[in-house]
Amino acid sequence: MGLNQWRYKVAVKSEEILEALRVIIDPDFHKDIVSLGFVKNIKINGADVSFDIELTTPACPIKNEFQKNAEEAVLALDGVDKVKVNMTAREVKKDDKNKGGLEHVNNILAIASCKGGVGKSTVAANVARELASRGFKIGLLDADIFGPSVPTLFNIHKPEVQADEEKRIIPLEKNGMKIMSFGFFLGDSPAILRGPIVSGYIQQLLTGVLWGELDYLIIDMPPGTGDIQLTMTQTIQLNGAVMVTTRQALSLVDVAKGIEMFEKVNVPMLGVVENMSYFDCDGCGKRHYLFGGDEDNIVTKKYGLETLMQIPIKANSGITGHIDRDYKDPDVVTMVDNIVRAIGKNAFHKNATPQFSYNDDKISFTWPDGTRSEVSNFDLRADCGCAVCVDEYTGEKLLNRNDIRKDIKPTEIIPLGNYALKIVWNDGHNSGIYPYKQIHALEKKL
Repeated sequence: MGLNQWRYKVAVKSEEILEALRVIIDPDFHKDIVSLGFVKNIKINGADVSFDIELTTPACPIKNEFQKNAEEAVLALDGVDKVKVNMTAREVKKDDKNKGGLEHVNNILAIASCKGGVGKSTVAANVARELASRGFKIGLLDADIFGPSVPTLFNIHKPEVQADEEKRIIPLEKNGMKIMSFGFFLGDSPAILRGPIVSGYIQQLLTGVLWGELDYLIIDMPPGTGDIQLTMTQTIQLNGAVMVTTRQALSLVDVAKGIEMFEKVNVPMLGVVENMSYFDCDGCGKRHYLFGGDEDNIVTKKYGLETLMQIPIKANSGITGHIDRDYKDPDVVTMVDNIVRAIGKNAFHKNATPQFSYNDDKISFTWPDGTRSEVSNFDLRADCGCAVCVDEYTGEKLLNRNDIRKDIKPTEIIPLGNYALKIVWNDGHNSGIYPYKQIHALEKKL
């Protein structure tokens, strides 16, 4: 037996496998998959190697790329003849509230808006359909009880809704997913209901539908931030919420209300979808932003939330009109990729928030990486970007530094997820949301 043949017979070590896999960098976390703890269950049987790559969410859009790169990296090692990479997902801890029909649902995602007419329902329907087209078990719940849109979007009219022996509602199946809507019971009649009756219907829709096993349940929330929305968020445990808005000033103000509502009930805000953002003129070739501004992500700047997608207005788009057709819209694909990645990042970084303390002069921070910093109360109050302090249309500062109290200090600081702080000041101002990125930028400026 020659030397090369003998060396080939030497079994590879797990340390060598892990070292080879360090070349694979997660684009969201900017670290290698070994350091992130994604590599599990390495098994070596002679020249055959197998291991798991455990992702943060089952629908990770780059899992095929990870699998291919991992196979190639390990197969290049001496002593390896065959590689099997099992792609798995981190098990989601289920809340005790998610019982009944939700018992076997792994992830629940809310698509919300604080006002009507911004395209929330079409976004929810497209997210559900795109995930279903990727082979995941998907449910879509149209909980917009006053204006259900799913029957129209999916061209479902006067369906026969069935129940099992335990009177649990059986969802309809269409386009490879399970669908339920209050509109299936209403038909073409308007929904004129009183509060207590609405709460009862909402409870039944949330817990009384027999969904079975689902990877994701997408909930089209009623617009607004009132009692109905709070009832929903308190009845079940949501894994995250996506806010749909437009650039109009009123909608941006409402985004702040939505952020506060979800944070109060411990629902992670994953980001914002900016609908009807722009259109590309087929005549001049220029991009026009319908409600002013440019390509800058206004919501990200103001609130620290990631802008998951800026959806354009265009003809024959999958985001406008009926969903009941086989059309792969690239904007929908990108939007869903970004939402899924946001779910994964939240699951991984949900505890990555700074520690802070404050006194009469300043706010001090200890960041997740161990670094420390501080910013004066006066400078942070002066940098407020809310609608009271900055003109929503022009971006002009409305707050004059000379008008700020010299003894300005916080009376309360409320963390908003892992992206911002809400600060209540002793001058009575309480509408300011300060993204961590804004605080970092202010520290560098000073």
